[in-house]
This record gives sequence, structure tokens and C-alpha cells, in this order.
Amino acid sequence: MIRQGTNTAVATSSQSKIDRRRFLQASAVVAASPFAAPAILRARGVSEKLNIAVIGSGGRGAANLAAVAGTENIVSLCDVNQNNLGRASAAHPKARTVVDFRKVFDHANEFDAVIVSTCEHTHAFATLAALQLGKHVYCEKPLTHSVWEARIIREATAKVKVATQMGIQIHSGSNYRRVVELIQTGAIGPVREAHVWTSRAWGLQSADDAKKFGDIVAVQERPKTADPIPAGLDWDLWLGPAPERAFNNVYFPGPKWYRWWEWGSGTMSDLGSHFNDLPFWALKLQSPLTIEASGPPPHPDLAPASMQATYQYGPREGMPPVTLTWYQGVNKPKIWTDMGIPQWDSGHLFVGDKGMLLSDYGRHLLLPEADFKDFKRPEPFIPESPGQQAEWIRACKSDLKTSCDFEYSGLLTEANHLGNVAYRVGKKIEWDAEKLRCPNTPEADKFIRREYRKGWKLA
Repeated sequence: MIRQGTNTAVATSSQSKIDRRRFLQASAVVAASPFAAPAILRARGVSEKLNIAVIGSGGRGAANLAAVAGTENIVSLCDVNQNNLGRASAAHPKARTVVDFRKVFDHANEFDAVIVSTCEHTHAFATLAALQLGKHVYCEKPLTHSVWEARIIREATAKVKVATQMGIQIHSGSNYRRVVELIQTGAIGPVREAHVWTSRAWGLQSADDAKKFGDIVAVQERPKTADPIPAGLDWDLWLGPAPERAFNNVYFPGPKWYRWWEWGSGTMSDLGSHFNDLPFWALKLQSPLTIEASGPPPHPDLAPASMQATYQYGPREGMPPVTLTWYQGVNKPKIWTDMGIPQWDSGHLFVGDKGMLLSDYGRHLLLPEADFKDFKRPEPFIPESPGQQAEWIRACKSDLKTSCDFEYSGLLTEANHLGNVAYRVGKKIEWDAEKLRCPNTPEADKFIRREYRKGWKLA
């Protein structure tokens, strides 16, 4: 449960205050019968509409809202930005409007499912509250802001029979499915090495490099001055569990915030959710054994524009140990810089005993092409998806599973965050997944789990 204190730094306006007693009473009712809401829902026909609460209605939230609004009932809309909330409300005038996401759960009896599209640093707080109330949950990527939060969400999900899905839209595409089928049927033999790269270079870098690489903002230090808070934005609620900061235009609107460690995790957890998803799926990865990262000297506030991280995974389900390396920005695999493969800006390279497979979002190649000219592909065996949101809606109304449930996406999120942990520590870290710690680098603890602002607690 998310517990709120009475600290005025958290609740500074009537919109920011929460009726703690009602929230705890609602949670206690569900705790006594955690499967009540899903059991009622699953008894309905698949043609009946879900009642959905949407937390975060701008940006990705607006896209997620549009994806379900045509077939389901939108009964609650929430956003800390009144401008986003107003636009969403105009399209759904019958829906309750709320600024503080915690107040959404004061009316938990009104909805069956929740879509969480807030900024990264509040994902876990809204998601956990929904899970503890027995609601189906769709959450945008990355699932959480930290390794520890990902574990908390995975554990909470295991206790309730609800449909969950993380928003990795590309996971629903046909191309990823065909790649997984090729890898898992041994088209290139056992895979012992894989590489993933994205050319997006956003984060800490010079103003010239930011312009060169198309970054949306150039910043190298935390600002010492404050800018006026935009009309309609509740900045204190936007900060939520993060440390108090004066508003500045280099933080907002999104995705400017994603480069700041307090609220985001840079490209690693953002695009890593999409690109690392494919090797995670195809190679049946879970928890790495070790992680080593490199890049510019770590900055206390800003994630890097360019870096790389190498993961060692042990054997899995008949697959051999594998090394997976992530590259972002200007960093690329050596085989790429040596012109040994086509120069795709972003992609995945699986290196097997009998060949290689190169892919990106929408295409893939078996290499060397001459060696595979007579290759007979396996018959497709992974069913097509109706789409990431539609797949979740279908699972909410049936016993079908989603492809990116919180168990799968929680492990993916943990692994992505561990790449940043290794980078920020500046050492090769060993990972004890069971104990959620790095036994050789205790200094990593502060990056695995952080302290929240007074009045906020996730437990």
C-alpha cells in the first residue's frame, strides 16, 4: 500500500490532500477478499465493457486512452496537469476527473481496471495501489523507477489474479515474433552472444552534441534558478515521492524529465524496454549474473547520452550461457563499426554457432545471407497479437494471458535498471537476484532502492 503522511511538502493544496482513512478502509476491504473484483469481472461476457480509470491522460496516456476508449467505458480521468485533464474530459465528459492519483482509489468500486501513464517515478505508486485493490493494470514502460520497485510490483502481482501488461507496443508486432521463432528453433544454432544498440543520444552531453544528435534540450548541470510553474500544473504532485525541486523548464514537459535520475533512468530504461525486450524474449532471459558498464564519468543528476552495458547470463532451458551488450548513442558493436554487418541505426544482433540474425523493429536478416538462401523458415507458432492494449483488454475479460505481464516485464525492468546501477557505481557488479543486492558492491544499494520524500512510502 502507498502510505501518505501529513507532511505539508507533499500535500500543499486541497487537490493534493488525501482522505487517508477512506483510502485505508478501501484497502482493508479488498485485503479481506483480494480476488473479489476480478472474480466478478471474469464472470462477465467478453462483449461487456470494462470500466476503466486512466491515471495520466497526456502524452502516452492520451494514446493509451484513445486505444481503449472506443470499446470500453472510461469512468475516471486523472492528471496533475489540468490542460491534459481538460482535453481528456472534453472527450469523456461523464468520467470523474481527479488531479491526485491517490484520490482515484477513493472510488475503487466504480472501475475494474486501471491504465497508468504517469511519469516513470510514480509508476510503481499508482500500479501497486491498483494491484492491492484487485484491479487489472496496464502500465507504460518502464514499469518502475528502480530495481526494488520492480520487485515489489512483481511480488504484489503474484498475490492477485488480475491481467497485467506493460506498454511495449513493438512486442505486439509480427517481426519480433518471427525473430523469436527463428532463435528458439535453432536457425542460427545456440546463441552465445547478443548485441542491442540504439542511436538515440539524449542526456548529458555538450550543447553542440545535443544539437548534432537532435536532443530536445541541452543541459549539463542542475539549474540553480526557478522558472514560473506552467498554468494548470500541480508541480508538487508531479514531484510525488521524488525530492523537492524548484520548477525549471529543463525538467518539463516530457520527455525532458527522463534524463534526470530523480524522475527517469535515461535511454537505458526507456528504449531499453523496447529493444532489450527482443533478446529477453527470444533467449528466455531472467536475472543476469554480472553487469559491467562504461561511458563518461557518472553525473549525480543526469543520465548519459551515450554508454554501454554488458550482461552475463547463465544457461537457461537448454540454452547456453550468453553475453548481452547494450549500446546507446554513439556507442556501437565492434562488428558494426568494422562494417561487418549492415549499418542499421538501431538493432539487435544475435550471434549463433551457425550464423547471425540481425533485426530491428520491423525487419530482420539471417547472415551471411548467402548461407541462408535456401533456408526453410519454421511455420509460425507464436499467435499474432491484436495490439498491446487490446491484448490486455482481452485478458481482463478471459483467462488468456498477456505477453508482457508484470512477471515478464518486471524482470526486464530489473535488468535494464541494473545496467544503470553498474554504470553509476563504476564497477562490474555481481547480482544476487534472490537477495536483491550486489554482494561485491554494497555501494550499489542506494541505486537499487532509494529513499522517498517524507510522506511517501511504497510497501
